[in-house]
Amino acid sequence: MQQELKRFTIFKTLTPYLLFYLILIISNGCVNKEDSNETEDSNVLYSFFAAGHTYGKPYVDNVGFHPPFKQKFDLIRKNKNIEFGVLTGDMVIEGTELNWEEVDSDIALLEVPIYKVVGNHDMSDRDLYESRYGKTYYSFTNHQDLFIVLDPLIDGWSIKGDQLDFLKNTLHSHKDSVDNVFVFFHQLIWRNSENIYKNIWLNSFYGKNVPINYWDEIEPMFRSLKNSVFMISGDVGAFYTGDEFVYHQYENITLIASGMGAGVRDNFIIINVNKNKSVDFDLIALNHNEDIDALGRLQDYKLKSDFEKLIQRAQIKISKIFRGI
Repeated sequence: MQQELKRFTIFKTLTPYLLFYLILIISNGCVNKEDSNETEDSNVLYSFFAAGHTYGKPYVDNVGFHPPFKQKFDLIRKNKNIEFGVLTGDMVIEGTELNWEEVDSDIALLEVPIYKVVGNHDMSDRDLYESRYGKTYYSFTNHQDLFIVLDPLIDGWSIKGDQLDFLKNTLHSHKDSVDNVFVFFHQLIWRNSENIYKNIWLNSFYGKNVPINYWDEIEPMFRSLKNSVFMISGDVGAFYTGDEFVYHQYENITLIASGMGAGVRDNFIIINVNKNKSVDFDLIALNHNEDIDALGRLQDYKLKSDFEKLIQRAQIKISKIFRGI
């Protein structure tokens, strides 16, 4: 009896402390659950996103960006590693004051700096664009990485004249003081009808004048660098083709394309630069409810032979019939 009374006295004495500790655990659990909506990878030095053809579905004049892309703004805002974004061209269906005002309103919702790469739709009024945003080719650095934005439309998909001088001077000034080099241009200027990329379906060939000086003059400049070079384009994804994202790596160069609009395999990419300056990618699917990983890994993309592309086209045609598109 005395032992039971002693246990009761101890329990009564400890009860306030136990309750306080329980409340503390529950409170911390709630905070952690709420914080879990925000993501941050301790191995990542910084991240940025690249999104192409963000006006979306062809012939549809959205208010601002492609709606499935806007639905992922919260994902971008909650990723605390993301320091900025790059829009890789075709931001608007037509370059009007109203369309640019709508885009700027959407950009404000992202709450990170945004760098623009112009596409053919954006350049329907070049004077208007430049009056609002300045030159269409430029560079900047971030965490000892170099970022270069180019505008191949100026010279029929080639980089010539003042823009070529700018590129040469930029590389000469920074190549020894930076680690990675990221290059952005809307058109897949490295794809032609005779090389290994010939079966990649593009959104458009608008403004292309052959011959293009990419392989003869531009690519050798980058291949000669000691830096890792990532070239990111945005003129894919408007149509359901199987090439809504592209990845190919050789030597020190990685070629990437990503876009949206067809409504089947729409995507954008989060690029993660790790503390050791290695680079990896998150391919974000837009058309699969909450499954942002539905498209798999960007690095798993494979270039296709003529026969493989023929089979893929047949499969896509059958899929379109069943999808009613």
